[in-house]
Amino acid sequence: MSIIVVCPDCRKSFKVSDQFAGRSGPCPNCKHILKVPDKSQEVKVHAPEEFGGGGKSASGKLVIKPESFVPVRFQPVTVALIVATVLGVLALAWGGGRTGLFSNPVILTVGLLAISPLLVVAAYGMLRDAELEPYRGMSLYLRACICGLAYAALWGVFAMLVSRGIVTGELWNWCLVAPPMVIVGGMFAMASLDLDFGDAMLHYGFYVLVTVVLRWIAGMKWVWNI
Repeated sequence: MSIIVVCPDCRKSFKVSDQFAGRSGPCPNCKHILKVPDKSQEVKVHAPEEFGGGGKSASGKLVIKPESFVPVRFQPVTVALIVATVLGVLALAWGGGRTGLFSNPVILTVGLLAISPLLVVAAYGMLRDAELEPYRGMSLYLRACICGLAYAALWGVFAMLVSRGIVTGELWNWCLVAPPMVIVGGMFAMASLDLDFGDAMLHYGFYVLVTVVLRWIAGMKWVWNI
C-alpha cells in the first residue's frame, strides 16, 4: 500500500510507501521537510449503503430520508389504451374525411382541441428526462391541456395568416413564418412540461407532424399546397 503526500510548499504530490507513515523527510521536488501522514489520517470513503437513508447523526438517527426514484414503466393496459386511442383517431379522421364532416370549421376546431392534449402527453412520454420525476395524473393532464390549447392556437394563427395572404406557399415565405412558430411552440412546451430547449422543439415538431398527417387522412390537402 502507498500513501499520497502533497508538499505544502511546492504543491507537488507523490506516493510514499506506507512503511514511512508518520516519518519526516525532504520533498523530492523542492527539498522542503514534510511529514508523511499516518494511515489513520487518510480520507475514508464510506460505502454508499451507509448513506442509503440520507446519513446518520452522532446519535445514529437518520438526518435526511430521501425519496427513492421510481422509474415509470408502461403497463399492458396503458399500451392497449394508447393503441386503441391511436386507431380510433385514425378511423375518425378517415371516416370524417369521407363524409365531409371536417368541412365544417367548428367541428374541425373541436376535433383539433380534443386531440391536442393526447398528442402532448404522447410526445412528453417519449421526450421527458428519464432522470427527473415525471408529471403524473391530474398535474400532467392540466399541463397537457394548457400546452395543447397553445398548440391549437398556433394552428389558428397559421390559418389567419393564410386567409390574409401573408402565407402564400412560396419557399421564402415559409422560411419567414415557420421558424417563429416552432420557437413559440417550443417555448410553450418548455414552460408547461419543463423540457429543455431541444426536446421542446422536437415536442412541437411531433405535434405538427401528426396533425398534418391527420389532416391529410381526413381528406384535406397538404398545408404547403396553398
